Amino acid sequence: MSDHSEIRLDLPTGTGSGSGTATITLHRPDRLNAFTGTMARELVAAFDATDADESVRVVILTGAGRGFCAGADLGRGERSFDADDAARAAERGDLGTVGGAPRDAGGVVSLRIAASVKPVIVAVNGPAVGIGATMMLPADVRIAAASARFGFVFARRGLVPEAASSWFLPRVVGISQAMEWVATGRVFDAAEALAGGLVSRVVPDDELIGTARALADEIAHNTSAVSVALSRRLLWSMLGASSPWEAHRLDSAAILELGRGADAREGVSSFLEKRPPQFPDRVADRLGVVPGWPERPDGTT
Repeated sequence: MSDHSEIRLDLPTGTGSGSGTATITLHRPDRLNAFTGTMARELVAAFDATDADESVRVVILTGAGRGFCAGADLGRGERSFDADDAARAAERGDLGTVGGAPRDAGGVVSLRIAASVKPVIVAVNGPAVGIGATMMLPADVRIAAASARFGFVFARRGLVPEAASSWFLPRVVGISQAMEWVATGRVFDAAEALAGGLVSRVVPDDELIGTARALADEIAHNTSAVSVALSRRLLWSMLGASSPWEAHRLDSAAILELGRGADAREGVSSFLEKRPPQFPDRVADRLGVVPGWPERPDGTT
């Protein structure tokens, strides 16, 4: 990324703690990492890079400075969300259309995170409001610093929730909790986020990144990259399945295919020999075992 980038991507180095973990940092600390069209495009490119890099086992997403993301950049004042505003159109660029309307930039990001091959951990280091709250919903694990604050504030701005959060949020926290947060638009603390199921744990601020990295290390050093990637696809895609029989069909096909592979042999051998596993299979070679998010008729995912 260039010096003017709005995110920072750090790929894994070495073989010790942190190996296998990429960190994507929202990097507009002077604006509490307020979201822009540029940031949207750079986030998509960063997740493209982590998917393509076989050394990456886990992605951590966090923010620079005092906050995770304070929401959309409101620098254009009352026309900040007006699609007819020329400055807004130029800044967001061409993100395509869906249903005849320009694609919501937050949705472009959240759907890219949802399609990630690698598991995603969000380390929420401060305010996470608007798109700051919704972009994290497709992540697999969300960990909050004690000082974190959250808000689905759209109704207080005359908008509706974006970033496909009307699909993700009720599945993460349940419809009643989702509607309470969306209808009030209030900002709430990390304890309420934990009680409502938005985050899986709350830790002291100075332990946040260490906690996220320890979890990433546990995944990277003990599991098959192929197994984790395909499990991620199964769990997320089955949230929309019409019955458990669809899951049973995909489970059966995946177990049949992976059971013949080198990772399954290594998993059993390393267990019986009481040694750390060295899984040889490459994610890129095995992704077709479980289909990804289906393509939509207009070409979006």
